[in-house]
Amino acid sequence: MSAADPAGPQADRIWDLGLLFITLGSVVYAVVIGFLLYALWQGGRRVESVGGPAVEHGLTQWVAGAIVVTTVLLLGLLVANLAVGRATAEFAQPGALTIRVTGHQWWWEIEYADPEPSRRVVTANEIHIPVGRQVRVEVSSRDVIHSFWVPNLHGKLDLTPGYRASTVLRADRPGVYHGRCAEFCGLQHARMDFRVIAESPGRFAAWYEGQLRPGRAPATTLEQQGQQVFLSRGCVLCHTVRGSAAGSRVGPDLTHLASRGTIAAGTLPNTRGHLAGWVLDPQSIKPGVLMPPNQLAANELRALLAYLQSLN
Repeated sequence: MSAADPAGPQADRIWDLGLLFITLGSVVYAVVIGFLLYALWQGGRRVESVGGPAVEHGLTQWVAGAIVVTTVLLLGLLVANLAVGRATAEFAQPGALTIRVTGHQWWWEIEYADPEPSRRVVTANEIHIPVGRQVRVEVSSRDVIHSFWVPNLHGKLDLTPGYRASTVLRADRPGVYHGRCAEFCGLQHARMDFRVIAESPGRFAAWYEGQLRPGRAPATTLEQQGQQVFLSRGCVLCHTVRGSAAGSRVGPDLTHLASRGTIAAGTLPNTRGHLAGWVLDPQSIKPGVLMPPNQLAANELRALLAYLQSLN
């Protein structure tokens, strides 16, 4: 996760602008320090000849010159900044893939828009995109201010409750790019991450078709018991598993939970042990999260984990 390793044209422009600011800032800093040291050195050589109208005139010229140079540099940076802003704003082209991102405390709801409702995909905390294709990201917030930021692909985009905003990005090489909320949004702000997985168009198409399918039906007795635990306990009140009776959208959609690399918005790897800890006591891992603790017997937990891990 680094803005210094751009993987797309938008991030590349922003990084070039950052380099310009860093370079000019460093030069100005060096020049100012140089003049400061020179002034201190001259101050130690107090001689009678120092002073008078000629010296005052010379100092005035130096100050005026410094003001002119500073003004020119600031105007140059302003023009460069506006040029980059214009280039990023005009990047969008027809045919872009549209993804709607909704911020919640503290996770990300991801919806792939499609004119045909049956081909819309809803997932959480993990975004797949095809390499080389523009992606239009539309953002909104369900509760407080968040900020969508993938440094390798683009700059920050704020999510303000009641307003919608959008940006366009593109990944030019495959990879897993980490993103996070860049605006303080509450106690667990630092644990509100997501991943952008850029892959070939063929792999993306295969992933998308897989996400369109309903949740996998339980194939074993243990998975069937796990589904019953899921539907009879608190899980069903907040989560969706398409193809089952679970249809709430308070929490993340779990239809293909097992296909994701992390859980709890990037807080934990998606492994059996971490999933068990999260199901039993999420408050000890992410205090303040809306998901309550679950009191389950050992056989119930074992069955529930078998069911959740079958949802790929």
